[in-house]
Amino acid sequence: MSEIRYNPDVLSCIANLSSDEVFTPPQLANRMLDALPADLWNNKRATFLDPGCKSGVFLREIVKRLDKGLEKQIPNRQKRLNHIFENQVFGLAITELTALISRRSLYCSKTANGKYSVCEGFSNSEGNIRFNRVEHTWSGESCKYCGANKGSYKRPSELESHAYSFIHTDEPEGIFNMKFDVVVGNPPYQLSDGGGSGSSAVPIYHKFVESALQLKPRYVVMITPSRWFAGGKGLDDFRTRMLNERRFRNLVDYPKLYDGFPGVKIRGGISYFLWDRDYSGPCTVQTMWDGKPLGKPMTRYLDAYDVLVRRNEAVSILDKVRAYRVGRKAEITLDERVSSRNPFGFASKFQGKKSSAGLSNPVKLYGNHAGRAVVSWIERRAVQANASWIDDWKVLVSKAQGTSAAVETKFLSNPILAKPGEVCTETYLVAGRFDTEDAAAKYADYLRTRFVRFLISLRKLTHNAPRGVYAFVPDMPLGRNWTDERLYKRYNLTDQEIAFIESIVKPMQDVDDEPGGNGDDE
Repeated sequence: MSEIRYNPDVLSCIANLSSDEVFTPPQLANRMLDALPADLWNNKRATFLDPGCKSGVFLREIVKRLDKGLEKQIPNRQKRLNHIFENQVFGLAITELTALISRRSLYCSKTANGKYSVCEGFSNSEGNIRFNRVEHTWSGESCKYCGANKGSYKRPSELESHAYSFIHTDEPEGIFNMKFDVVVGNPPYQLSDGGGSGSSAVPIYHKFVESALQLKPRYVVMITPSRWFAGGKGLDDFRTRMLNERRFRNLVDYPKLYDGFPGVKIRGGISYFLWDRDYSGPCTVQTMWDGKPLGKPMTRYLDAYDVLVRRNEAVSILDKVRAYRVGRKAEITLDERVSSRNPFGFASKFQGKKSSAGLSNPVKLYGNHAGRAVVSWIERRAVQANASWIDDWKVLVSKAQGTSAAVETKFLSNPILAKPGEVCTETYLVAGRFDTEDAAAKYADYLRTRFVRFLISLRKLTHNAPRGVYAFVPDMPLGRNWTDERLYKRYNLTDQEIAFIESIVKPMQDVDDEPGGNGDDE
């Protein structure tokens, strides 16, 4: 038998720095580069910038393409490589370590002018991959550029500041003092703002996108978490800008956990886009599943709704639901009924007494401990917020719902029917208040339908399920029991649309009850 040799690409094996600073697999980097026009690789004047270098994979793959594309124009390979390295590819590393890794990937040497460097023209060790340590610019207790917490990031010079040079300047075009045709990359995703948990992390990837667009290149190709589709902490203005942007040609979305970056948990998935300075029109949206295209791409405008509806198959369903009229008026939606977070003023970790014994006017308290629902008792006078709701019938839902599974199928916790004299901690939202048990029970059954949970899924990209995720769900009259069959008929859904809903959402009774936790993002 002939000897079988396996020579893996080292950049496909390298471990990630963290779930916020993720190395891009070479295969994914090449899919992104495939979105660019093919004639770029034959253009010896085209310039490329990666503003968040970690492994150098984007620049390495760009060099490979230019090396092949410029072969006829510059036949001598060494001269061709010298030209490409010196004049066409540039990078800004996010740390001193990633600068060394990126130079090793690009120049085959950690120093651009080293003995083993494949480029002969550099007189300095950096080449065109720079790492410029900068410090945060504090405005009060946070950085005015990235929002980092002063207490967490004001540190000695020998420690990494995480003040990335590309987004800590008002003039990113001045870093290299040149114009770029293409900005491409996978930027860092977030920084802690000092709260000590994932929910207190400040997203920063959108700032890299904004700085890239500020450079006014011909093209921008960047991969980011998809959480911006629905906005959220620090992302609402960015979402609005992106949805109204007419220069997006392509958006490729990976909604399945671990799909784009194997082994890296990025709730809500990831996506990459191609922005074309000279284009104006609708965007072609493609969903990926297990690394392959799922269904056909759809060309559509992204601003049809206030959030990006990520699955193409969902668009026609939502259009029918939102077009339904009661008389001449659109239906009211449940976000007007559902409470805001912490409806009664008790933190998620708060617990009362184990029994009502000894309390003069006891109130039952639903809470959560270590991911499990718990019940305790408090005095009525301890309820400081919305005390007038205590004696209503209430339907409670967890404000966070999800598991570590790669695919979520539930989207909403099993509703709890809370009687008069019962309240909850911040773990839950009050999804509705009623005068009678019958109305509350019918409403809870409505929330359990696949139809409702499907509409919630269109706005829910992480395990958090705040009031806003209910903004597509009609607030139905409760004079009847609403079943999926009745709802499908009401909105005239086709067999194909029904099959799509039921492929996404499992019946509530078929799904194990999943603890919601405390709502922290990861």
